Amino acid sequence: MRLIKLLLFFIGLAPILVFAAADIKLDKAPIDTSDNASLQRGAQSFVNYCLTCHGASYMRYNRHQDIELTNQEISERLIHTGQKVGDLMLTAMKKKEAEEWFGVVPPDLSIIARSRGADWLYTYLRAFYKDDSTASGWNNLIFDRVAMPHVLYQLQGQQVLDVKSADDGKGGSEIKKLKLSVPGALSKQEYDKFAADLVNYMVYLGEPHANFRKKLGAIVMAFLLAMLGLTYLLKREYWRDVH
Repeated sequence: MRLIKLLLFFIGLAPILVFAAADIKLDKAPIDTSDNASLQRGAQSFVNYCLTCHGASYMRYNRHQDIELTNQEISERLIHTGQKVGDLMLTAMKKKEAEEWFGVVPPDLSIIARSRGADWLYTYLRAFYKDDSTASGWNNLIFDRVAMPHVLYQLQGQQVLDVKSADDGKGGSEIKKLKLSVPGALSKQEYDKFAADLVNYMVYLGEPHANFRKKLGAIVMAFLLAMLGLTYLLKREYWRDVH
């Protein structure tokens, strides 16, 4: 019964989400989950900047062997809280503390890329701007009054929102753009690359066996095509004397 109610809630919410996202232009995320170097960089960024508040409770550390990390490298580069290689990627933040600090518990990010989409995440990570009217002092162009502060501002820098009236004769239309007011440790190109690696990893996180599944699917299809050819030749040989 609870599952049915939850399903009906999301069905009712869907039109609202579609309408809210209709006027948002998302940037294309350069996703390539076969690029293990990108996934390794994204994994390090994830544990350094995301795992403090967000969990990835469907993922175990040792699954990073799939992206060519050894257990020693996993321990040295990804585990900073004394956990074991076989443990789940759980956040150290407690639910009560999260509610007190942010007003809401940060969501688990295991399947966030499958829920939101890679393009949404890529745009979101690059769309924070200063807004003193919010509790955190930050806002986001595609997620208005988001509870999450801009934890990557030291890398990206501080952006401000520039709003101009659109000269389209319709009246009331606005053009919103972000401008960099305080530079960060990374250039725009470097930060975009950083965000791309992080989103690439979150896409991998949502389905870590996807690359193996695709390879296996190609092998199975090749096998079936080969068997189809052999079956056809066998059929011709069998019916040769009949005709």
